[in-house]
Amino acid sequence: MKYSYKATNEANETVEGIKESVDKITLFKDLQKEGLMMITASEKKDNWFSLANESFASFTSRIKAQEKIIFAKNLGAMIEAGLPMARALEVLQRQTKNKKFKKIIASLGDGIKKGKTLSESMSQYPKIFSQLFISMTHSGEESGDISHSLKNVGEQLEKTLSLQKKIRGAMMYPAVILVVMSGIAVLMMVYVVPTLVATFNDLHVDLPWSTKLIIFVSDMFIHHGIILLGVVIVLFAIVSSIAKSSWGKRAIDTMWLKIPVVGTLVREINSARTTRTLSSLLSSGVDMVVAMEITEQVIQNSYFKEVIVKAKKVIQNGEAISGVFLENQKLYPSFVGEMMNVGEETGKLASMLMEIAIYYENEVDQRTKDMSTIVEPLLMVLIGAGVGFFAISMLSPTYSVMTNIK
Repeated sequence: MKYSYKATNEANETVEGIKESVDKITLFKDLQKEGLMMITASEKKDNWFSLANESFASFTSRIKAQEKIIFAKNLGAMIEAGLPMARALEVLQRQTKNKKFKKIIASLGDGIKKGKTLSESMSQYPKIFSQLFISMTHSGEESGDISHSLKNVGEQLEKTLSLQKKIRGAMMYPAVILVVMSGIAVLMMVYVVPTLVATFNDLHVDLPWSTKLIIFVSDMFIHHGIILLGVVIVLFAIVSSIAKSSWGKRAIDTMWLKIPVVGTLVREINSARTTRTLSSLLSSGVDMVVAMEITEQVIQNSYFKEVIVKAKKVIQNGEAISGVFLENQKLYPSFVGEMMNVGEETGKLASMLMEIAIYYENEVDQRTKDMSTIVEPLLMVLIGAGVGFFAISMLSPTYSVMTNIK
């Protein structure tokens, strides 16, 4: 249950807040552990308005990846400059405009003042700070070079965000074009086709199959639009539920790998993510097995996850991981395994992994640009074919009537 409470802190100041607890006695003990003495507490019951308001506030104050990047980089820079951790967090709290993130940074600062480490405080917010973020911070704390680890986290998040933006950018143009053209097609079916149908009925002409098909679709939109909308919603719900199931995810992962051009892009994206994540973690001093476990969480495609799991088992047996990647060249290009092998032999695996990551990030950048160049003319052909089919279907009956008049 949620309780609204009043309490006094060590400075005898009155503080108010809302906290979840089993009962008031447990709440009293929890507040006492935090250095607060409870004065009053009352159960807070949520009505529909407060729940809606809370949901809206949560949505509008989402913490973006860019905000976490700035946080990691600035915190690392301030600590490197000699500023104490608690003081640096106070500065970042004042600079942050996001209300939700401001509260979280304040909580991190309170944790530091109570003797907790930064990574321990971060672990209380697993939805905000990923396991990669927490592990690299913890490694920096143990090595005594947390500023370097935080900068590495910032760079890792920045490169990941950059990669995502490139992929989204490549998909955005065709998606926008298809949505706009679909909207225009629906408007044509609802407003233009009925006018032409009335003309055909007045002329009493025989209609070709293509014209009848368009008229049928138009009638469906006009007279059964709600049913069509319901069918679309149901299909979307079914597809979404299938996509969330284990076999559905597997099928989608297989589909992406089988599509020409896209399959190569998927392999390069996962190669870049795997190697950059591993390099960042190993450079920060994270244990190899832990680094593989975190990398497994970062990778989304199940096929690539399986390779990471195999590599983790190989490491636990004291063997080199390059062999696992060389055995799976259908997923990870042979270049990845070969370069890993060189890194293991020279003792510079982390730096070699970073070289691989940079190479494939550049490849993805170029390939997304090439895809945009290829997709544009294909879309034009598709749109032209659609417009041509509609024009021929709707004009051919009129043309046949004019021919018969002559």
